[in-house]
Formats: sequence, C-alpha cells, structure tokens
Amino acid sequence: MARHVIAAVDELPPGTRKFLEIDGRPIAVFNIKGEYFGLMNRCPHQGAALCEGPLIGLAQSKDPGEIEYTRLGEIIRCPWHGWEFDIRTGQSYCDPRRFRVKAYPAHVEPGASVVKGPYVAETIPVSVESDYVVVEL
Repeated sequence: MARHVIAAVDELPPGTRKFLEIDGRPIAVFNIKGEYFGLMNRCPHQGAALCEGPLIGLAQSKDPGEIEYTRLGEIIRCPWHGWEFDIRTGQSYCDPRRFRVKAYPAHVEPGASVVKGPYVAETIPVSVESDYVVVEL
C-alpha cells in the first residue's frame, strides 16, 4: 500500500476533514478528536459525495421514547438520502450486511520520516533538434 502525505497536523485540526483525490479516487480524511481516518468520498448507495454530508452522532435507545446520542462527530450522513456510515470503519448503519464505504488507514508520522529518502526522480532524455530565435528585452 502506497503512503501519501496529506497535510501537516496543524492544517487538519480536530473536527475537520480534508478532501482530495489520490490515484483518481475521491478521498476524505477526518480528524476525530486527534485520530485520523480516511474514507472513500462516494456513497455506495447511489454515488453521492458522501463525505460532504454532516457529521452526527449515533442515536441509541434502551427504552421506547428515550434516545441517547453517543459518538458525536463519528458518523457521516450522506447528503442525498441520509444513509449513515461509521467514519472509523466505513460500516453502514442503514444496511450493515450489504453496504460499507471503503476505509483507508490514516496516521501521523514524524516529519523527518516523511521527507527521508532515498527518492529517485524520473528522468526523460531531452535533445534540442533546431536553433531558436531569442529576443532579449
């Protein structure tokens, strides 16, 4: 699995998300209370930009009429049809056996390990076939 540097830690504070495209895939990276999670930004239901939906909590009930919201900011709701997914795992809460969003591991690494090489630049042979007229102003 290839690593991709997304942002400096201070550019993605808790409660925020960053949208990007990696290898042609729409991805969103979330900072949930200092933990980082990546999700495919496409709802498996009908293809909406899932990660543009609101961050909500998980509604649970022990007794009829009593609703408790837990895990605030850890559930994403699709902006088109309201389907809900767990940001940590990509698991659907609407149809957990059939639907899930692709989740990508995300974590923090020290800057020194990110910039350390060796890196090899791609080189392309170049030749100049003719002379050019140049004007100096």
